[in-house]
Amino acid sequence: MSETIVTLVINELVQLIVHESKLLRGVNQQVVVIRDELESIQCFLKDTDKGGDLQDGVKTWVKQVREVAYHIEDVIDEYVLHMAQRLHQHSFIAFLQQIGCLLKKIKPHHDIATKIQDIKISIREIKERAERYGFSSSDQGSSSSATNVTWHDPRVGSLFIEEDEVVGIESTRDELVSWLVGGVSKRSVLSVVGMGGIGKTTLTKKVYENESVKGHFDCRVWITVSQSYNVSKILMSMIKQIYQAKETAPGQIDMTDEITLISQLRKCLQQKRYVMVFDDVWKTEFWEIVKHALPCNDRGSRIVITTRSDLIGVSCRESLFDKVHKLQPLSLDKAWELFCRKAFQTEFQRCCPRELVRMSMDIVKKCEGLPLAIVAIGGLLSTKEKVQLEWRKLLDSLSSELECNPHLTSITNILSLSYHDLPCYLKPCYLYFSIFPEDYSISSHRLLRLWVAEGFTKGKKGKPLEDVAEEYLMELINRNLVQVSFGDLDYEISIKYRIHDLLHEIILSKAVELNFCQVLEAGDTTFHGKSRCLSIHNVRENVFKTSEYSRVRSVFLFNIREMPRSFIVNLFKKFKLLKVLDFEDAPIDYLPQEVGNLFHLKYLSLRGTKVKILPKSVGRLQNLQILNVMETTVRELPVEIFRLYKLRHILAHSHDFEIKSCLHSIRGVKIHEGVGCLKDLQTLSTVDDHHGGGLFKELGKLSQLRTLGISSMTAEHGRALCISIQNMVHLKILFVCSINENEIINLQSISSPPPFLKHIYLRGRLKKLPNWILELQNLGTLILFFSSLKEDPLLCVQALPNLNTLSLNHAYDGEQLHFKEGGFQKLKKLTLRDLKKLKMVEIDRGSLLGLEQLEIGPCPQMNELPSGIQILERLKIIDFYEMLGEFVLRMQPNGGEDYWKVKKVSTIRFRYRIKGERYQIYKLGDSHLLERLQGIPT
Repeated sequence: MSETIVTLVINELVQLIVHESKLLRGVNQQVVVIRDELESIQCFLKDTDKGGDLQDGVKTWVKQVREVAYHIEDVIDEYVLHMAQRLHQHSFIAFLQQIGCLLKKIKPHHDIATKIQDIKISIREIKERAERYGFSSSDQGSSSSATNVTWHDPRVGSLFIEEDEVVGIESTRDELVSWLVGGVSKRSVLSVVGMGGIGKTTLTKKVYENESVKGHFDCRVWITVSQSYNVSKILMSMIKQIYQAKETAPGQIDMTDEITLISQLRKCLQQKRYVMVFDDVWKTEFWEIVKHALPCNDRGSRIVITTRSDLIGVSCRESLFDKVHKLQPLSLDKAWELFCRKAFQTEFQRCCPRELVRMSMDIVKKCEGLPLAIVAIGGLLSTKEKVQLEWRKLLDSLSSELECNPHLTSITNILSLSYHDLPCYLKPCYLYFSIFPEDYSISSHRLLRLWVAEGFTKGKKGKPLEDVAEEYLMELINRNLVQVSFGDLDYEISIKYRIHDLLHEIILSKAVELNFCQVLEAGDTTFHGKSRCLSIHNVRENVFKTSEYSRVRSVFLFNIREMPRSFIVNLFKKFKLLKVLDFEDAPIDYLPQEVGNLFHLKYLSLRGTKVKILPKSVGRLQNLQILNVMETTVRELPVEIFRLYKLRHILAHSHDFEIKSCLHSIRGVKIHEGVGCLKDLQTLSTVDDHHGGGLFKELGKLSQLRTLGISSMTAEHGRALCISIQNMVHLKILFVCSINENEIINLQSISSPPPFLKHIYLRGRLKKLPNWILELQNLGTLILFFSSLKEDPLLCVQALPNLNTLSLNHAYDGEQLHFKEGGFQKLKKLTLRDLKKLKMVEIDRGSLLGLEQLEIGPCPQMNELPSGIQILERLKIIDFYEMLGEFVLRMQPNGGEDYWKVKKVSTIRFRYRIKGERYQIYKLGDSHLLERLQGIPT
């Protein structure tokens, strides 16, 4: 993380030297020296970032480097802000042109030359200190070597788990044993994948020690690989384990090179049925080497790999016979059983006392099915007095206990391994989750834009920064450090993510240690002022009264119930160097003119607030990249935003969930003519069609657009919009909403559609489905609202190769839908809503093979389930909306004649409208549902 901070500062210095050399007249050379000095210690910092615990001296030295890097950033930002404030009445370009001649006339409060000279001296002293005490990157490979403390691998305990600690893995164990001893004769690989502490090693060890496995194979080998490994030593260990029961083993194996060792292994395994376990693999390169030592001898040999990385699991799958098993957390019932076994191991029948049940369940839920945590915390509580006070003390202080309590350090040590293994560019991205409250889910779009605004993403040729950020996020997901909490990676437009509660505790502690972020919660009254990010959770305004905040670059507000105007005034007074200001869902109703003073601001979100008007001063935010006024009552964007040439995303649509879904439940904003000057725009959603044809001519200039949303669309402007869309070669998401229910959306004139178009959302009447949609090989989502199509739309789209979401909402006026054999091969989600005339849905065998989620209703003419629904083997969820009583009763478990068709579906819900788009939800067989049905017509 320190190396990342220094890298960001170096990049800023480079930009300053290249683009603003006039500003630095007289100190330019000293800035160059500072850059060079920072680069010279960058490599060392990279090595320290890879490690876990460092020697105290090295840790202090790294902290000093980090502090100096922050100080450099402060000096640069303060100086540029000062100059911008003096010259804000001029254009930004004029500011850059005149800065050289004005430098001699304008004296900042603290002279930049003096500050830079002081920084240069500090860096030189830090570098000399490193040389004086002999710090070097080679010394950091094992920090324990310089101390008297013996290091113990925290994962060793997983190899020796007692039977009473094994809960919830029995069926998986039996499944894997069957795979090892049965199946094909080809050599096969099984990868057991999951986050740290989920029980991969424990499960695999139980499989490895199973008597059936022992008797089935000629030889068994267990190798613990870990993060740091030596291939030659691993190969030698494999040979020794193979020959441990033999009287004769190859001589001088300790002195043999890799190639010879591989040859020896191949020779001795060629005629054997073997099972090899490689536990805790962290790098794909390991398998690429070691697989050559394992011959494919058609004797039913098996290889098992455990890893935290999905990518490693996939990379080891080289044939149809190889398998990846994703290990899931324990269910709540199994987690409770394991907790009681450990926490009450000395009690009769290991039962939880009634008065401790609620707090015990809270503790179990916090562990989120992670066996490592359940066993460790349960073991600690077994040593405590069984009274509520002791349980409450642990629950309230779990964060500090994870750091200090020797019973729980195994949790921290094992989970922290994943953080320390991250490359430097991913560490700040992961630490960013510490900003959000525990168990908070954040949308993918918001997260990626925040990373870009913070400068975490490094540009790649031909890729926008947002795409690079998405690659970073996928890497964290593949490392099982980030979980999908809402949506599906394959077919949702916006997905939400979260991290495990215990990982949140660990990285929050790390973020505070690194001055990356400080969280102020209820009861906290002061902020130490050193962190770059301030996350305020339900705190009153007096938190701003005691400290200076010059270092803060990002401010987030969560769960703030009230916010007096004095709070806003203090915020803008204290935070002069902000780059990120996220007011999402905060109770504010105005944005002060002072927002224009935040010259460095890159990200401004007012989403979900009561703000109605944007002040004209936003036009002074020369560095603004993201402007989010979604779900507000802002109805017009000021013309001053056209001065903001760095804008990448304008998000401005809102939904009214208090009314039933209709054309007017989604609103856009008015935007003045001239939007074509914002050449970097990637998102423009949603703007009203109210300019005549002028708006659409301007849109044609926005060739970088990835997302476009148009509301209040009229038929007469359809052709102009089509011409503009053809220029948007990068467009991925298109949303168009007509001005009223009778207005036709005319999009037939597109002759060359954007090739990467992935999501289409059309809200309004269509004469027919546009022909060009059939050309979209990458189309994944097609959502039609109020289309009133007369022809069956399925015939047109059933062959689209990547369509995974199809939604027809009041979109089809026919009586029958027929899903024909071979169609919709990748469709995962199907929605059939408000199809008033639909009577029958027919599903042929061989259609909808991958369907997982189905939504139906209200369809008042539909009396029975879709024909063929029982053959949809992957169907997991069905939601029925306001269906008639007879239809619903046919599915009930007790005597329903159609129950057999859906009994294998894991989740079936029935929804009935309360108000707007809010519904009362019932489950299949719910007695309250049956009571309600008595009042519903059949």
